[in-house]
Amino acid sequence: MILGLFESYPALAVAVIMGFIAGITIHEAAHAWSAYMLGDDTAYREGRVTLNPVSHLDVLGTVMLFMVGFGWGRPTPVMLSKLKGGRLGGVAVAVAGPVSNLLVVVVCAALYLLPQFQEGYLQLVVVGVAFVNALLFVFNLIPIPPLDGSKVIFPFLPRALDGFVNFMNQYGPFVLLGLVLLTWLPGAASPLNYILVPVLPILLVLGLPLPTF
Repeated sequence: MILGLFESYPALAVAVIMGFIAGITIHEAAHAWSAYMLGDDTAYREGRVTLNPVSHLDVLGTVMLFMVGFGWGRPTPVMLSKLKGGRLGGVAVAVAGPVSNLLVVVVCAALYLLPQFQEGYLQLVVVGVAFVNALLFVFNLIPIPPLDGSKVIFPFLPRALDGFVNFMNQYGPFVLLGLVLLTWLPGAASPLNYILVPVLPILLVLGLPLPTF
């Protein structure tokens, strides 16, 4: 996907790549930092409390991002038993990632208020990075493992749904992959198309122009 974008619109491709690298890096660093602040030094000892992209990007996930437009970073290791606050500590660490992506969108919106970011390549970068991070914010809140949304919602489900939770923890990644693949099949209707609807309104609410790609 992005490789094809390089052929038709290289400047846009660079902006999108910048958005994904920044978004994934900040997202995973936010998980690591919040876990460290809540008492779990697992990610800290692995050098994950950093904004160095090398520490957070996954080789296969990056290749897939270039090839099909869907990728991932290295999961941040978290020991729930070490976190302060019980299950709320785990929820706080999980929600830190998506919130960090939303903060990137807010920063882009602030930059867009400056005249030099309202035209030319700088505008393209701001809009591209904001769009990608709004996408990461919404996507990661989907309550399907291994996405953060499941870690935010599942701890509060009643014990009667333990079977469902166990099933989703085991097969959720395959369900998610299936939904992603459906978005690329001609004529196929994927729930992701509806779940990701809030992405553009987030940009509008923050005063950012809608992307033209």
